[in-house]
Amino acid sequence: MSKTISIVGGGMVGASLALALQDCARKAGWTIRLIEAHPPNREGFTQPSYDARSTALSQGSRKIYERLGIWSTLAQRVEPIRQIHVSDRGNPGSARINAAQERVPALGYVVENAWLGEVLIGALDHDVVEWIAPGRVVRAIPAPDGYGIEVDSPTGEQTLHTDLLVIADGGRSSLLSQLGVHREVSPYGQVALVTNVTSAEGHDGVAYERFTDSGPLALLPMSESRSALVWTLPEDQSAEVASLPDDAFLQRLQLAFGYHMGALVKVGERNCYPLSLIEAEEQVRSHLVILGNAAHSLHPIAGQGFNLSLRDTLALANTLIRAQQERKSPGELSVLMRYLERQRSDQLMTVAFSDRLTRLFSNRQPLLAAGRNLGLLGLDILPPAKRLFARQAMGL
Repeated sequence: MSKTISIVGGGMVGASLALALQDCARKAGWTIRLIEAHPPNREGFTQPSYDARSTALSQGSRKIYERLGIWSTLAQRVEPIRQIHVSDRGNPGSARINAAQERVPALGYVVENAWLGEVLIGALDHDVVEWIAPGRVVRAIPAPDGYGIEVDSPTGEQTLHTDLLVIADGGRSSLLSQLGVHREVSPYGQVALVTNVTSAEGHDGVAYERFTDSGPLALLPMSESRSALVWTLPEDQSAEVASLPDDAFLQRLQLAFGYHMGALVKVGERNCYPLSLIEAEEQVRSHLVILGNAAHSLHPIAGQGFNLSLRDTLALANTLIRAQQERKSPGELSVLMRYLERQRSDQLMTVAFSDRLTRLFSNRQPLLAAGRNLGLLGLDILPPAKRLFARQAMGL
Protein backbone atom coordinates (compact mmCIF):
# COMPACT_ATOMS: atom_id res chain seq x y z
CA MET A 1 0.00 0.00 0.00
CA SER A 2 1.32 3.45 -0.93
CA LYS A 3 2.51 5.61 1.96
CA THR A 4 3.07 9.35 2.19
CA ILE A 5 5.86 11.04 4.11
CA SER A 6 5.47 14.81 4.50
CA ILE A 7 8.55 16.83 5.42
CA VAL A 8 7.85 20.33 6.71
CA GLY A 9 10.94 22.38 5.84
CA GLY A 10 12.96 22.11 2.63
CA GLY A 11 16.23 23.33 4.11
CA MET A 12 19.43 21.35 4.44
CA VAL A 13 17.97 18.78 6.85
CA GLY A 14 14.63 18.32 5.09
CA ALA A 15 16.18 18.05 1.62
CA SER A 16 18.82 15.60 2.90
CA LEU A 17 16.08 13.36 4.31
CA ALA A 18 14.14 13.45 1.04
CA LEU A 19 17.31 12.50 -0.85
CA ALA A 20 18.10 9.67 1.57
CA LEU A 21 14.60 8.22 1.14
CA GLN A 22 13.94 8.73 -2.55
CA ASP A 23 15.36 5.41 -3.85
CA CYS A 24 13.29 3.45 -1.34
CA ALA A 25 10.26 5.61 -2.11
CA ARG A 26 10.62 4.95 -5.83
CA LYS A 27 10.70 1.18 -5.30
CA ALA A 28 8.00 1.10 -2.62
CA GLY A 29 5.63 3.53 -4.31
CA TRP A 30 5.85 6.05 -1.47
CA THR A 31 5.14 9.74 -2.00
CA ILE A 32 7.51 12.20 -0.36
CA ARG A 33 6.25 15.76 0.07
CA LEU A 34 8.58 18.67 0.79
CA ILE A 35 6.54 21.58 2.13
CA GLU A 36 8.56 24.79 2.13
CA ALA A 37 7.54 28.39 2.71
CA HIS A 38 10.51 29.79 0.76
CA PRO A 39 10.94 27.99 -2.56
CA PRO A 40 14.20 27.88 -4.52
CA ASN A 41 14.32 30.00 -7.65
CA ARG A 42 16.67 30.63 -10.54
CA GLU A 43 18.19 33.70 -8.93
CA GLY A 44 19.19 31.81 -5.78
CA PHE A 45 17.73 30.40 -2.59
CA THR A 46 15.46 32.49 -0.44
CA GLN A 47 15.09 29.65 2.11
CA PRO A 48 16.87 30.81 5.30
CA SER A 49 18.81 27.53 5.51
CA TYR A 50 20.49 28.44 2.19
CA ASP A 51 21.57 31.98 3.01
CA ALA A 52 25.02 33.52 2.69
CA ARG A 53 26.40 31.61 5.66
CA SER A 54 28.71 28.60 5.51
CA THR A 55 28.59 25.24 7.27
CA ALA A 56 31.46 23.08 8.49
CA LEU A 57 30.82 19.51 7.37
CA SER A 58 32.56 16.85 9.43
CA GLN A 59 34.38 13.87 7.96
CA GLY A 60 31.37 11.82 9.03
CA SER A 61 29.07 14.10 7.02
CA ARG A 62 31.28 13.65 3.96
CA LYS A 63 30.75 9.88 4.25
CA ILE A 64 26.98 10.41 4.43
CA TYR A 65 26.92 12.57 1.30
CA GLU A 66 29.18 10.10 -0.49
CA ARG A 67 26.61 7.41 0.28
CA LEU A 68 23.82 9.65 -1.01
CA GLY A 69 25.73 10.18 -4.26
CA ILE A 70 26.30 13.94 -4.18
CA TRP A 71 29.77 14.34 -2.69
CA SER A 72 31.62 14.44 -6.03
CA THR A 73 29.46 17.40 -7.09
CA LEU A 74 29.53 19.08 -3.68
CA ALA A 75 33.32 18.75 -3.49
CA GLN A 76 33.73 21.07 -6.48
CA ARG A 77 33.13 24.01 -4.14
CA VAL A 78 34.18 23.02 -0.64
CA GLU A 79 37.32 24.03 1.24
CA PRO A 80 39.06 21.25 3.20
CA ILE A 81 40.14 21.81 6.80
CA ARG A 82 43.69 20.46 7.04
CA GLN A 83 44.35 21.54 10.59
CA ILE A 84 42.43 22.81 13.62
CA HIS A 85 44.23 25.24 15.92
CA VAL A 86 42.64 25.74 19.35
CA SER A 87 43.97 28.50 21.61
CA ASP A 88 43.04 30.62 24.63
CA ARG A 89 43.83 34.33 24.28
CA GLY A 90 46.31 35.55 26.88
CA ASN A 91 47.43 32.03 27.85
CA PRO A 92 50.18 29.81 26.41
CA GLY A 93 48.03 26.68 26.11
CA SER A 94 47.06 25.61 22.61
CA ALA A 95 46.36 22.44 20.68
CA ARG A 96 46.71 21.50 17.02
CA ILE A 97 44.88 18.65 15.31
CA ASN A 98 46.29 17.65 11.93
CA ALA A 99 44.47 15.69 9.22
CA ALA A 100 47.60 13.79 8.19
CA GLN A 101 48.22 12.65 11.77
CA GLU A 102 44.59 11.48 12.00
CA ARG A 103 45.01 9.66 8.66
CA VAL A 104 42.07 11.37 6.98
CA PRO A 105 42.06 13.55 3.83
CA ALA A 106 40.64 16.44 5.86
CA LEU A 107 39.28 17.07 9.34
CA GLY A 108 36.22 18.64 7.78
CA TYR A 109 35.04 20.78 4.90
CA VAL A 110 33.56 24.27 4.73
CA VAL A 111 30.71 24.67 2.25
CA GLU A 112 28.62 27.72 1.46
CA ASN A 113 25.00 26.99 2.36
CA ALA A 114 23.69 28.21 -0.99
CA TRP A 115 25.88 25.71 -2.85
CA LEU A 116 24.87 22.85 -0.56
CA GLY A 117 21.22 23.72 -1.18
CA GLU A 118 21.72 23.86 -4.94
CA VAL A 119 23.35 20.41 -4.99
CA LEU A 120 20.77 18.82 -2.68
CA ILE A 121 17.76 20.11 -4.58
CA GLY A 122 19.36 19.31 -7.93
CA ALA A 123 19.71 15.67 -6.84
CA LEU A 124 16.03 15.21 -5.99
CA ASP A 125 13.84 13.23 -8.36
CA HIS A 126 10.71 15.32 -8.76
CA ASP A 127 8.75 12.28 -9.92
CA VAL A 128 9.22 10.92 -6.39
CA VAL A 129 9.61 14.08 -4.30
CA GLU A 130 6.64 16.43 -4.59
CA TRP A 131 7.36 20.08 -3.80
CA ILE A 132 4.69 22.25 -2.25
CA ALA A 133 6.46 25.59 -2.33
CA PRO A 134 5.64 28.15 -1.34
CA GLY A 135 3.53 26.33 1.19
CA ARG A 136 2.96 26.58 4.91
CA VAL A 137 1.46 24.01 7.27
CA VAL A 138 -0.93 26.05 9.38
CA ARG A 139 -2.28 23.13 11.38
CA ALA A 140 -1.46 19.47 12.03
CA ILE A 141 -4.28 17.24 13.26
CA PRO A 142 -3.42 13.82 14.76
CA ALA A 143 -5.41 10.89 13.33
CA PRO A 144 -5.33 7.15 14.13
CA ASP A 145 -3.40 6.37 10.94
CA GLY A 146 -1.31 9.53 10.54
CA TYR A 147 -1.86 13.29 10.46
CA GLY A 148 -4.14 15.61 8.62
CA ILE A 149 -2.20 18.71 7.62
CA GLU A 150 -3.75 21.97 6.53
CA VAL A 151 -1.45 23.53 3.95
CA ASP A 152 -1.75 27.13 2.82
CA SER A 153 -0.31 27.79 -0.67
CA PRO A 154 -0.91 30.25 -3.55
CA THR A 155 -3.57 27.88 -4.92
CA GLY A 156 -5.51 28.06 -1.64
CA GLU A 157 -5.77 26.01 1.52
CA GLN A 158 -5.98 22.23 1.34
CA THR A 159 -6.07 19.41 3.87
CA LEU A 160 -3.78 16.48 3.10
CA HIS A 161 -3.28 13.13 4.79
CA THR A 162 0.19 11.88 5.66
CA ASP A 163 1.33 8.60 7.18
CA LEU A 164 4.41 10.24 8.67
CA LEU A 165 4.89 13.93 9.47
CA VAL A 166 8.50 15.11 9.78
CA ILE A 167 8.95 18.58 11.27
CA ALA A 168 12.27 20.04 10.12
CA ASP A 169 11.43 23.72 9.82
CA GLY A 170 14.04 25.10 12.19
CA GLY A 171 14.45 26.37 15.71
CA ARG A 172 11.43 28.68 15.55
CA SER A 173 8.93 26.05 14.46
CA SER A 174 5.39 27.18 15.26
CA LEU A 175 4.06 23.66 14.71
CA LEU A 176 5.80 22.37 17.83
CA SER A 177 3.99 24.83 20.08
CA GLN A 178 0.70 24.01 18.38
CA LEU A 179 1.26 20.27 18.99
CA GLY A 180 2.26 20.85 22.62
CA VAL A 181 5.88 19.78 22.17
CA HIS A 182 7.81 21.56 24.91
CA ARG A 183 11.38 22.67 24.32
CA GLU A 184 13.93 23.30 27.05
CA VAL A 185 15.70 26.60 26.36
CA SER A 186 19.00 27.47 28.07
CA PRO A 187 20.17 30.92 26.91
CA TYR A 188 23.94 31.48 26.72
CA GLY A 189 23.57 35.25 27.08
CA GLN A 190 25.57 35.49 23.86
CA VAL A 191 25.08 36.45 20.24
CA ALA A 192 26.85 34.90 17.23
CA LEU A 193 28.17 37.55 14.86
CA VAL A 194 28.59 35.86 11.48
CA THR A 195 30.47 37.22 8.45
CA ASN A 196 33.29 36.47 6.02
CA VAL A 197 36.76 38.01 6.31
CA THR A 198 39.83 38.04 4.07
CA SER A 199 43.39 37.91 5.39
CA ALA A 200 46.63 39.07 3.82
CA GLU A 201 48.42 35.72 4.24
CA GLY A 202 45.48 33.39 3.64
CA HIS A 203 44.38 30.53 5.89
CA ASP A 204 46.42 27.59 4.51
CA GLY A 205 43.54 25.24 5.28
CA VAL A 206 43.61 25.96 9.03
CA ALA A 207 40.45 26.36 11.11
CA TYR A 208 40.94 28.46 14.22
CA GLU A 209 39.04 28.14 17.49
CA ARG A 210 40.07 31.08 19.66
CA PHE A 211 38.73 31.69 23.17
CA THR A 212 38.71 35.34 24.20
CA ASP A 213 37.54 37.54 27.07
CA SER A 214 34.29 38.31 25.24
CA GLY A 215 33.63 34.71 24.18
CA PRO A 216 34.85 32.10 21.71
CA LEU A 217 35.40 32.83 18.03
CA ALA A 218 36.00 30.56 15.07
CA LEU A 219 37.53 31.27 11.67
CA LEU A 220 36.94 28.54 9.10
CA PRO A 221 38.81 28.32 5.76
CA MET A 222 36.93 29.24 2.59
CA SER A 223 37.92 29.79 -1.04
CA GLU A 224 39.76 32.90 -2.29
CA SER A 225 41.67 33.39 1.00
CA ARG A 226 38.39 34.06 2.80
CA SER A 227 37.47 32.71 6.21
CA ALA A 228 34.00 32.29 7.69
CA LEU A 229 33.86 34.05 11.04
CA VAL A 230 31.59 33.05 13.92
CA TRP A 231 32.34 35.50 16.73
CA THR A 232 30.51 34.94 20.01
CA LEU A 233 29.86 38.19 21.87
CA PRO A 234 27.91 39.21 24.98
CA GLU A 235 24.39 40.35 24.17
CA ASP A 236 25.13 43.91 25.26
CA GLN A 237 28.14 44.23 22.90
CA SER A 238 27.05 42.53 19.70
CA ALA A 239 25.06 45.35 18.09
CA GLU A 240 27.82 47.89 18.70
CA VAL A 241 30.53 45.61 17.26
CA ALA A 242 28.43 44.60 14.25
CA SER A 243 27.72 48.22 13.34
CA LEU A 244 31.36 49.36 13.41
CA PRO A 245 32.81 50.70 10.15
CA ASP A 246 34.80 48.03 8.31
CA ASP A 247 38.24 49.30 9.35
CA ALA A 248 37.25 49.63 13.00
CA PHE A 249 35.61 46.18 12.94
CA LEU A 250 38.74 44.57 11.50
CA GLN A 251 40.90 46.28 14.13
CA ARG A 252 38.62 45.00 16.90
CA LEU A 253 38.69 41.47 15.46
CA GLN A 254 42.45 41.59 14.96
CA LEU A 255 42.90 42.48 18.62
CA ALA A 256 40.79 39.50 19.68
CA PHE A 257 42.19 36.99 17.18
CA GLY A 258 45.82 38.04 16.73
CA TYR A 259 47.97 37.71 13.61
CA HIS A 260 47.81 33.98 12.94
CA MET A 261 46.81 34.77 9.33
CA GLY A 262 48.55 38.11 9.06
CA ALA A 263 46.53 41.30 8.73
CA LEU A 264 42.77 41.05 8.24
CA VAL A 265 42.05 43.23 5.21
CA LYS A 266 38.38 42.81 4.24
CA VAL A 267 35.06 42.02 5.89
CA GLY A 268 31.64 41.24 4.43
CA GLU A 269 28.10 41.90 5.63
CA ARG A 270 27.56 41.10 9.31
CA ASN A 271 24.57 39.28 10.81
CA CYS A 272 23.81 38.49 14.45
CA TYR A 273 21.95 35.52 15.96
CA PRO A 274 21.03 35.10 19.67
CA LEU A 275 22.37 31.83 21.08
CA SER A 276 20.66 29.24 23.26
CA LEU A 277 20.84 25.52 23.77
CA ILE A 278 17.36 24.32 22.74
CA GLU A 279 16.19 20.73 23.10
CA ALA A 280 12.76 19.30 22.35
CA GLU A 281 11.52 17.11 25.18
CA GLU A 282 9.91 14.81 22.60
CA GLN A 283 11.39 13.87 19.25
CA VAL A 284 8.95 11.16 18.19
CA ARG A 285 5.28 10.39 18.58
CA SER A 286 3.13 7.99 16.62
CA HIS A 287 3.34 9.20 12.98
CA LEU A 288 5.55 12.19 13.98
CA VAL A 289 9.32 12.92 14.00
CA ILE A 290 11.11 16.16 14.87
CA LEU A 291 14.48 16.75 13.16
CA GLY A 292 17.21 19.35 12.88
CA ASN A 293 17.16 22.60 14.84
CA ALA A 294 13.54 21.92 15.74
CA ALA A 295 14.82 18.94 17.77
CA HIS A 296 18.08 20.36 19.09
CA SER A 297 19.76 23.69 18.43
CA LEU A 298 23.40 23.90 19.55
CA HIS A 299 25.99 26.63 20.00
CA PRO A 300 27.80 27.04 16.65
CA ILE A 301 31.33 27.37 18.02
CA ALA A 302 32.02 23.62 18.10
CA GLY A 303 30.51 23.09 14.65
CA GLN A 304 28.42 20.13 15.79
CA GLY A 305 24.81 21.15 15.15
CA PHE A 306 24.21 20.38 11.47
CA ASN A 307 26.49 17.35 11.53
CA LEU A 308 24.48 15.82 14.38
CA SER A 309 21.25 16.59 12.51
CA LEU A 310 22.63 14.92 9.38
CA ARG A 311 23.50 11.78 11.36
CA ASP A 312 19.96 11.83 12.79
CA THR A 313 18.61 12.17 9.26
CA LEU A 314 20.52 9.18 7.92
CA ALA A 315 19.57 7.08 10.95
CA LEU A 316 15.89 7.94 10.43
CA ALA A 317 16.11 7.10 6.72
CA ASN A 318 17.79 3.76 7.46
CA THR A 319 15.12 2.93 10.04
CA LEU A 320 12.28 3.75 7.64
CA ILE A 321 13.90 1.72 4.85
CA ARG A 322 14.22 -1.26 7.18
CA ALA A 323 10.58 -0.83 8.23
CA GLN A 324 9.55 -0.99 4.57
CA GLN A 325 11.50 -4.24 4.18
CA GLU A 326 9.63 -5.59 7.21
CA ARG A 327 6.31 -4.38 5.73
CA LYS A 328 5.72 -1.96 8.57
CA SER A 329 4.23 1.51 8.23
CA PRO A 330 6.78 4.36 8.44
CA GLY A 331 4.59 6.05 11.05
CA GLU A 332 4.40 3.17 13.54
CA LEU A 333 5.57 4.28 16.98
CA SER A 334 7.69 1.13 17.41
CA VAL A 335 9.55 2.03 14.20
CA LEU A 336 10.16 5.63 15.27
CA MET A 337 11.24 4.59 18.78
CA ARG A 338 13.81 2.29 17.16
CA TYR A 339 15.26 5.33 15.39
CA LEU A 340 15.36 7.41 18.59
CA GLU A 341 16.96 4.64 20.64
CA ARG A 342 19.61 4.27 17.97
CA GLN A 343 20.48 7.97 17.98
CA ARG A 344 19.97 8.93 21.60
CA SER A 345 23.51 8.21 22.83
CA ASP A 346 25.00 10.18 19.90
CA GLN A 347 22.68 13.09 20.67
CA LEU A 348 23.45 13.11 24.38
CA MET A 349 27.21 12.91 23.81
CA THR A 350 27.27 15.58 21.12
CA VAL A 351 25.04 18.03 22.99
CA ALA A 352 27.13 17.59 26.14
CA PHE A 353 30.40 18.02 24.20
CA SER A 354 29.19 21.22 22.54
CA ASP A 355 27.56 22.73 25.64
CA ARG A 356 30.40 22.00 28.05
CA LEU A 357 33.04 23.23 25.63
CA THR A 358 31.10 26.46 25.13
CA ARG A 359 30.53 27.08 28.85
CA LEU A 360 34.09 26.15 29.78
CA PHE A 361 35.66 28.54 27.30
CA SER A 362 33.17 31.34 27.93
CA ASN A 363 34.04 31.48 31.63
CA ARG A 364 36.84 33.84 32.68
CA GLN A 365 37.20 32.75 36.32
CA PRO A 366 40.96 32.46 37.07
CA LEU A 367 40.87 28.87 38.37
CA LEU A 368 38.84 27.67 35.39
CA ALA A 369 41.10 29.57 33.00
CA ALA A 370 44.18 27.92 34.52
CA GLY A 371 42.61 24.45 34.31
CA ARG A 372 41.48 25.10 30.75
CA ASN A 373 44.98 26.19 29.77
CA LEU A 374 46.48 23.02 31.26
CA GLY A 375 43.84 21.02 29.42
CA LEU A 376 44.87 22.49 26.07
CA LEU A 377 48.53 21.80 26.82
CA GLY A 378 47.69 18.24 27.82
CA LEU A 379 45.58 17.71 24.73
CA ASP A 380 48.51 18.69 22.54
CA ILE A 381 50.96 16.26 24.18
CA LEU A 382 48.69 13.25 24.88
CA PRO A 383 47.94 11.44 21.59
CA PRO A 384 45.04 9.30 22.95
CA ALA A 385 43.22 12.36 24.31
CA LYS A 386 43.83 14.30 21.12
CA ARG A 387 42.59 11.42 18.99
CA LEU A 388 39.39 11.10 21.04
CA PHE A 389 38.77 14.85 20.76
CA ALA A 390 39.49 14.75 17.01
CA ARG A 391 37.12 11.86 16.36
CA GLN A 392 34.32 13.62 18.22
CA ALA A 393 34.96 16.81 16.24
CA MET A 394 35.00 14.81 12.97
CA GLY A 395 31.70 13.09 13.74
CA LEU A 396 33.32 9.65 13.75
